[in-house]
Amino acid sequence: MMKMTAKKFEVGDSVSVLDEAINGVVVAVENNDITIETTDGFLMTYFVNELIKENNINYLGSINTTDTLHKKNIDSTPKKKNNVPVFKSDKIEKGIPEFDLHIEKLVKNFRGMNNFDILNIQTETAKRHIEFAIRNRIPKIVFIHGVGEGVLKAELDFMLKRYDNISFQDANYQKYGLGATEVYFKQNVK
Repeated sequence: MMKMTAKKFEVGDSVSVLDEAINGVVVAVENNDITIETTDGFLMTYFVNELIKENNINYLGSINTTDTLHKKNIDSTPKKKNNVPVFKSDKIEKGIPEFDLHIEKLVKNFRGMNNFDILNIQTETAKRHIEFAIRNRIPKIVFIHGVGEGVLKAELDFMLKRYDNISFQDANYQKYGLGATEVYFKQNVK
């Protein structure tokens, strides 16, 4: 049985979000607010009681957490305010989450699958990413669907029209050609 102690998180700790399938690494600690970088590359802030420490899992790959991340350790002094991370979605054209919906990027082996099964996997993947972005107030994502015959793009357009507070358009032509769609999530203003 686990012994209940006060939760202390430090920069570099591997964590999981309670009640959600989100894992990541702590990148900032400020009072009871913990900012993590998820395994999908999103920066998200949670209250201390919404997180649980993982045992020695390193999601940052080759980054040396002992040297790099401990230099970012945030304490209660006001001068450290500059170390609060900027959300990636606030950067212009850099760090916008991109999701490639080509079937070879989604499953290891798609041989033997018919077109309906492939399209179903692609649209379900897009729906999961849309729901995640809505839940986590991500302002913009990009779906890479390719040009092909336009079936996936048509299905994606049909699905996106069913959501309130979402607008979409063709993504940057210079970067993606005609094979991508940008999705904007309008945040509720109260």
